[in-house]
Amino acid sequence: MTIAQSQGTSASNPPREINLDNTERLVSGGLGAFLVLNGLKRFSLGGLIEAGIGAALVNRGLTGHCHVYEAMGINRAGEGAPPEEYFHRGIHVEETFTINKPADELFAFWRNFENLPKFMSHLESVTRLDAADGKRTRWVARGPAGVPVKWDAEIINEEPNALIAWRSLGGADVDNAGSVRFVESPLGRGTELKVTIDYIPTAGVVGQALAKMIGQNPKMQIREDLRRFKQFMETGDVPTTEGQPSGAR
Repeated sequence: MTIAQSQGTSASNPPREINLDNTERLVSGGLGAFLVLNGLKRFSLGGLIEAGIGAALVNRGLTGHCHVYEAMGINRAGEGAPPEEYFHRGIHVEETFTINKPADELFAFWRNFENLPKFMSHLESVTRLDAADGKRTRWVARGPAGVPVKWDAEIINEEPNALIAWRSLGGADVDNAGSVRFVESPLGRGTELKVTIDYIPTAGVVGQALAKMIGQNPKMQIREDLRRFKQFMETGDVPTTEGQPSGAR
């Protein structure tokens, strides 16, 4: 049996072009299955509508084809997002933290990207792809519903002790770009860390819906990461509540 036959296609009904990346297909299928099961449990018109939407998402994940992307001329299978996608679909986050450490010390720690999982809770690992200058790295993070999210990135601008800017490469599960600036605070009161991150959520609108279901907040997450970075650099330890009893709010 050919691939076309296994997908129920024929000469009069050619297979659709795959325009979703693997992570987007997984998330679409997972969210679709959830909606189908939840909708069928409700035994109502609204439940049937929910199940129908879920079935469409399951089909989206299985075929790897999105009709909306096709109409918009978007292909997420192996290509990085163009700048206009960041404008229309991206999430922009800016945060500033003052850390009581000199800029050169903070820069050196951050420039070794393998250090980032020490305080970024969503990161599992960052690995250098080139031993010479470490400008290309491979990132692995925990995505929606625990699905691993991977991408390769490269440094596109660097000023010693002052700036690091990066962007993801083609084929990334999550297209992203960002920068971190290290600015000496007035009167020698540490360093202002100015972080800017732009990224396109996994699975676009589907990923945003799933993120809301599991309570993710990208701005809050990055703020908490920087708070841990500040604590780590100033004290050498990152506070955690793991293993501690929870009290009344």
